[in-house]
Amino acid sequence: MTSDQTRVAAALFGFVFLGVALALMGTAHAASATEALDALVAAYPQMLARHDGERIYWRDGTLMLASDGKAEKSFDQLLKDASILDQFHLPYRRGRLPAPPAPNEDPGRFRNEAFFRKMYGDCHKGEVERYLVTIIWLPKSWGKPVRVTGVNGIAEKLKAVSAEIDALPETVKRAAYPIAGVLACRPVRDTGRDSMHAYAAAIDLNVAISDYWLWQAKGGTGPLRYRNRMPLEIVDIFERHGFIWGGKWYHYDTMHFEYRPELLGIVSKP
Repeated sequence: MTSDQTRVAAALFGFVFLGVALALMGTAHAASATEALDALVAAYPQMLARHDGERIYWRDGTLMLASDGKAEKSFDQLLKDASILDQFHLPYRRGRLPAPPAPNEDPGRFRNEAFFRKMYGDCHKGEVERYLVTIIWLPKSWGKPVRVTGVNGIAEKLKAVSAEIDALPETVKRAAYPIAGVLACRPVRDTGRDSMHAYAAAIDLNVAISDYWLWQAKGGTGPLRYRNRMPLEIVDIFERHGFIWGGKWYHYDTMHFEYRPELLGIVSKP
């Protein structure tokens, strides 16, 4: 084979390989959308009945589109205008991370506000309060009442988290109290959208043992330098019960845990 023939053959192989790769990417994308919606329905069976690949069906008969049809959103657009499917745009990595999150790797920070308001209520209209349940956080160590949502069994799950943390050595569980709060009817500072605290579905632990990206970024420039002092034994417990951790975000918030079992592949009981 001549050199010209070799170049032509290599080019043809490259085009064929690219075509196959693109086809597989399309298939993978379609499959991942289906898997994402499967995970969503499995995680919230008390609220969601099913999906048809394009819409999710709530048990009260409400329908919601899974996608808004907008492709190639920027990071800021995903933060401020996420569709239901956009919530799965970045995979959440369960367990110990081999390295700090890459720039803008914020799995779970893309939230569809309409979806979560439908799920937990709109705090601006006083709808969240009707579902609040009082639990005692770390009864052996701190023993203070905390009001959290009972929707999706979150109050019971946090009681289980509390019991497991309470059994840890004092040097470890000290990071879990006093807490910084649960319900807070406010938006996230850099998105303008409701925080998961607005639904009483998130908890912030001990501020003194925590790190937050905006504390570092204030007045600074350049890439963020990752910081964490939250014991990973506590993170592991929360993840087992369906909560993701803000310490796995590039824009880290290491005191923050929110209930997002769909990102962890946890199937809830109806």
